[in-house]
Amino acid sequence: MTAERDFKVAVFPGDGIGVEIIDVCLKVLEKVEKKVGGFHLSFEILPAGAAHYLETGVDITDENMRKAGEADAILLAGMGLPDVRYPDGTEITPHLTMRTEFDLYAGVRPCKVYPNVPTPLRDPRAADIDFVVLRECTEGLFASLGKGEVIDDREAHETLVITRPACERFFDFGFKLAQKRKVRGGKGLVTCVDKSNVFRAYAFFRKIFDERAALFPDINVNYNFIDAQCLYLVRNPWDYDVLVAENMFADVLSDLGGGIIGGMGMAPCAELGDEHGLFQPAHGTAPEIEGQDKANPIAMFLSAAMMLDWLGERHSIAPMKIAAKMLETAIETGFAQNKIQPAEFGGPQGTLEVTRTVFDFI
Repeated sequence: MTAERDFKVAVFPGDGIGVEIIDVCLKVLEKVEKKVGGFHLSFEILPAGAAHYLETGVDITDENMRKAGEADAILLAGMGLPDVRYPDGTEITPHLTMRTEFDLYAGVRPCKVYPNVPTPLRDPRAADIDFVVLRECTEGLFASLGKGEVIDDREAHETLVITRPACERFFDFGFKLAQKRKVRGGKGLVTCVDKSNVFRAYAFFRKIFDERAALFPDINVNYNFIDAQCLYLVRNPWDYDVLVAENMFADVLSDLGGGIIGGMGMAPCAELGDEHGLFQPAHGTAPEIEGQDKANPIAMFLSAAMMLDWLGERHSIAPMKIAAKMLETAIETGFAQNKIQPAEFGGPQGTLEVTRTVFDFI
């Protein structure tokens, strides 16, 4: 009998509703682990974020950053509070530092409509929405993080950075993702989103996209400017599969995606590099509902399922992939049977009741 493999997970509850959704998420993970077997997750809870900054003067300690880097995966609920800022006026964001520290270049943000989840789109084809916004997370406009300048209280400068090595690995990731999705029934389509009609940096971005596309002849390609893409994600989002975009543009697109699938409580995220993986819901910390049992934990659960799948594939451990699918299926079945009804959509279920319902389907 093969001994079960132990994985260390660095867990950051962060701020606002983060503490509530991470608590129930760990319980869900423990349940699927117990049901499937063959692996064990060891969780270490680590403080970081805005509340930690208020208390200690640092957003994350060097020790906790080191522990995150040594873990097999990072599970993060949300960081930042609107009224807590660095001296330069920006929000507390140690998770952004993790992206560069651990070279998490591929932000995978699935946008999928689940049964009986109300969406703002009335077209019946909205039920078929299932695409991924792929976000380049190490450069673009975010390369200027902490480096921008304000001159004489008169003008401000930030610098967009796009490099060939970062683009090549990012686009390759996107085409390989489209190949995986195609095997499972996906469209086999990658859409490049940019503003190449105006900016040389984005023309360079598209040039490299075309070069890498030639290496994946089994995948179709498409192109849209960012403004048009926002329009099309409202008019015909069911036509898309994988969208690749620079950091800032993909940040906007992923929130738009969350809106058209029903809400940010349905929007999971994985931020992946060649050696590290961070998993978190794409939504914020929602301090206005903190402690009220109103947060929708589904995006947190789906992010955890992405973590299980990534670990299972990375380490060739089939039970972890089975556990990921079990959790995803429990959520889909719960919605399909109209048993999961989060308060986010006007339903009667708070965080704890949604969790109990997911438990029933595991």
